[in-house]
Amino acid sequence: MEQPSLVQPALDAGFETPFIDLDEWREQPVPHRYVHGGFEGTETRFSFYFPPAARYEGRFFQHVTPVPDSEHLAQTLTGRQGKIDFAASSGAYFVETNGGGPDFAMPGGAGDPTIAAYRANAASAAYSRIVAAEMYGDHRPYGYLYGGSGGGFRTLGAAENTVGVWDGFVPYVIGSPLAIPNVFTVRMHAMRLLRDMFDLIDDAYDVGGTGDPSPHLGIEEREALAEVTRMGFPPRSWFGHRTMGAHAFSALYGGVAAIDPGYFEDFWTTEGYLGAEDDSSVHRDRLRWETEVAEVLRGAVDGISHGPRGGVDQAFRGSEDRDGAILGIRLTASAPIDAQLADLVVTSGAAVGARLTLGSVIGDVATIDIPGAGAALEGMRPGDTVAIDNSNVLAAQTYHRHQVPGSDFTVWDQFRNVDGIPVHPQRPFLVGPIFAQATAGTIQSGRFTGKMIVVASLLDREAFPWQADWYAAKAREHAGAEADDRFRLWFVDHALHGDDEVQEHPTRSVSYLGALNEALRQLAAWVERGEEPAAGTAYDVIDGQVVVPETAGERRGIQPVATLEAEGRERVETAVGTEVTLRLRAEMPPRAGRLIAIDWDLDGDGAFDTSEEVVPTEAVELVRGIRFDRPGTRFVTARVVAQGTGDPESPWARVETLARVRIVVDGACR
Repeated sequence: MEQPSLVQPALDAGFETPFIDLDEWREQPVPHRYVHGGFEGTETRFSFYFPPAARYEGRFFQHVTPVPDSEHLAQTLTGRQGKIDFAASSGAYFVETNGGGPDFAMPGGAGDPTIAAYRANAASAAYSRIVAAEMYGDHRPYGYLYGGSGGGFRTLGAAENTVGVWDGFVPYVIGSPLAIPNVFTVRMHAMRLLRDMFDLIDDAYDVGGTGDPSPHLGIEEREALAEVTRMGFPPRSWFGHRTMGAHAFSALYGGVAAIDPGYFEDFWTTEGYLGAEDDSSVHRDRLRWETEVAEVLRGAVDGISHGPRGGVDQAFRGSEDRDGAILGIRLTASAPIDAQLADLVVTSGAAVGARLTLGSVIGDVATIDIPGAGAALEGMRPGDTVAIDNSNVLAAQTYHRHQVPGSDFTVWDQFRNVDGIPVHPQRPFLVGPIFAQATAGTIQSGRFTGKMIVVASLLDREAFPWQADWYAAKAREHAGAEADDRFRLWFVDHALHGDDEVQEHPTRSVSYLGALNEALRQLAAWVERGEEPAAGTAYDVIDGQVVVPETAGERRGIQPVATLEAEGRERVETAVGTEVTLRLRAEMPPRAGRLIAIDWDLDGDGAFDTSEEVVPTEAVELVRGIRFDRPGTRFVTARVVAQGTGDPESPWARVETLARVRIVVDGACR
């Protein structure tokens, strides 16, 4: 393929004067030249990480965070999350920025939103080429931008609003222009109504379950489960209900209230809104309460969760690096109603008038889950009075019903009548596109330059999977006959939203980092050498759910496909001491790498403690026997691992999947 022109795009207006304030050689995590600097007259800062010339192959990778953040983040990452060492292993230098600085840290911040969306990143990328040419000799490095969640929005904004800066893009776990706040509101509505039923729901959707928990639910509970499922929440992902919490809605809620304040009055007073229905459970769950402070809680506090009913799995997420910060308050009495998110107003004492959103109110403890928000309570003392009210949060939980968009967003069809008219009162404008434009600089259109591979997760609770299909349809619409030469969409089964190596439930979910590694490497080969990447995943979108074929050859994409059976079934009942035959089958899609390893959780304790090496291959079938010496239900799980080049020693491009079987052991020996 012809090398792009050596002419660099001119530096953006406002970014004409770059400077370097640190230039040194570092040995960790791999040997590299580190360059730090920025642009005069701006708060934009960048970090460049250049590998030795012997490892450099003429490209760079640049990561985009969900919101503008530190330009030093990559220096803290280790293991498979390492970005500097992954880039070096792929013949690339690595670029990261602070996205324009702290003024742009949240949508709606001060200044031009296009700076945080793509201009600060584009200016840094353009200048990195100048430094690279000085180091490696005259050339134009190929550039590849990637980012997930809000970083996916920003990656799409860059792809659609720049020319000549990057050659390819890997947006991952992306939302649509209608994602915010709707994916969170519908989930919170379901979590409120189903809070006591999630173990039953999870069991029904897990392997060997009935697949339908509705016979055990009340009318309002069934309606809530159907609503959130049709909106796109993956039912198999409810296993994480204890620690799911409100996620980003804690931060977004204030923005919704500022944009559409009248909604929160209409909800409780106007016909057609849930709060105006006298028999709705929303009245049962409404908390309007005045109480006193018993203790201000600081530092890392144990035993408090942001989950729907106060589990203790992930209390005060991220608090370990906020020791001394106010993370909650203990009250003099237990709340009459537990609440997920609520508004707090201090009504007496030195902090009187302070307002903030609580992460939860569970018993006598109110938590704060937005980093730094507790600073508003400095000066609070025991005996001070507070008012806690979750009325607006309850109202927000059905906001999506009053945000019905155009017909191309089919998950909202459940809120339209047979004539396509919304059945609920509608707000005067759609909020989602306002948030999307504030994050991406523009509303996603599907019209981009270069080539793109989108990576999406089938169990994504925050960016429902159908949204990747929505963008794919827009991309294909604009690319036309060239779509297959410029665009791919890979779905990763069993993967969630976060780009983490370690999974909270390792026998229920996998990391998609390996697929992300492979996307960047295959994208580079596609752009630079014209090598076709793995085909896009085949799928259908049915009633809000992305459904993929059962075999690797039909499904395609980048991930192995595996099935596990016990005595030929996904659920088997047996007796103590009786051997059960397990049969695992795994296969790779075309151009997707080789199988290299199988990890087993054979006793159902949630940990992989048995491993089998596999001679790199495209398909494998393993048979083994197992027996149990105690009664109970066991979920035996196999984790199947593939690698892009079939290298079992490489930590990169390791793409995983899971296969599970349910074994019910009774107490009678046979």
